[in-house]
Amino acid sequence: MNMNPCDIIRKKRFGGRLSEQEIRAFVQGVVDGGFADYQTSALLMAICINGMDDQETYDLTMAMAHSGDTLDLSDIVGVKADKHSTGGVGDTTSLILVPLVACCGVKMAKMSGRGLGFTGGTLDKLESIPGLSIDRDIDAFKDQVNRVGCAIIGQTAELAPADKVLYALRDVTATVDCLPLVVSSILSKKLAAGCDVVVLDVKAGSGAIMDTEEKSRQLAETMVRIGNMSGKKFSALITDMDQPLGNYIGNALEVEEAIDVLAGRVQGELKAVSLTLGAHILRNAGVVKDVPEGIAMLEEKISSGEGLKKLSEMIAAQGGDARVAFDTSLLPKAKYLVDVAADRDGYVTGMTTSDIGNAARLLGAGRLHKTDVLDLSVGLVMKVRVGDKVKKGEALCTLHAGDGSDQAGAAELIKRSIVIGDEKPEARPLIRAVVE
Repeated sequence: MNMNPCDIIRKKRFGGRLSEQEIRAFVQGVVDGGFADYQTSALLMAICINGMDDQETYDLTMAMAHSGDTLDLSDIVGVKADKHSTGGVGDTTSLILVPLVACCGVKMAKMSGRGLGFTGGTLDKLESIPGLSIDRDIDAFKDQVNRVGCAIIGQTAELAPADKVLYALRDVTATVDCLPLVVSSILSKKLAAGCDVVVLDVKAGSGAIMDTEEKSRQLAETMVRIGNMSGKKFSALITDMDQPLGNYIGNALEVEEAIDVLAGRVQGELKAVSLTLGAHILRNAGVVKDVPEGIAMLEEKISSGEGLKKLSEMIAAQGGDARVAFDTSLLPKAKYLVDVAADRDGYVTGMTTSDIGNAARLLGAGRLHKTDVLDLSVGLVMKVRVGDKVKKGEALCTLHAGDGSDQAGAAELIKRSIVIGDEKPEARPLIRAVVE
């Protein structure tokens, strides 16, 4: 497919519509070096400025999905499902919904990534469980999903390699939040991973990738449209990230909170979002007729203890200490616990979620660079939610710190991020919209 990169760049620069052949040539050039980095960067900027229509976005998504290996999961019996979140703080939904949905007969075949930013990704959280390995070859992955009903592993195959190149360049060319590029980046990896049903959790608020609710809605609607063009079943929820979803922020800490939810010890927003996402998977997989029925089924799996037992089975299948599911004291624990206190009486009127996430990173729970080593025991536990009444001197959160933690920097960020005022704020909806 010999096409001149300059012709493709020029066409998009003047607002033209790229053909499937031109898009495939571009993606091939990204992978094999036929496009120089400066040419790829120029095209990314032209796409960012002039946009892409649905057909172009679909063609880009499919070309990226087929730029490397694609997984054939047909030898896993039953409906295969996956869930993707655009990322947030205290967002531990995967560790809750994966075992619960697996208890209901849908196979959860999940490949996750490492975190860059606030805290570790799902893989880092899982690695805080003693002995657990997220490295599995594809045959072992499929065997585990068939036997146990679920697995969460690192990306082993070379899925959508074009995305790695494009993401690195988007990061340094200020094109990260360009809608067609975000959509093709996320969906190409999901489609290459071979599941039948995918539910997306698109965050809106101060801790989200998209900085306005309107952009979050646009992203959700576009991903569902493009995803469904591929013949798979996609749904999206737009969920609140104007405060951390869970109260535990860190790696081992988030595993502990997920276990508390599965054990029925904890209610609240983390549980609500996890069950709603899981119920959409069950509905799209044909297990239940509607979302309320799905939520009721998942609640029953918590009450019966099946969800927690399924998590312990998944941990054991991946070489981890299955006792952790029933005894969270076996997780890594931080050396120091330090409260951050309120400076005045009043109501918590708002939070800057990204600052809270960055406080956890200063303690050692997250990475700025891929090479950074995490302290899996550190993080913070929120003691207040938006709308709570607080007294001067009362703890807003507890820092879980280690010798390498920047406690002063983290405490400063927490105080800056939690706004205390005189009036109780109006409650905001947790699930802002559902996109089918």
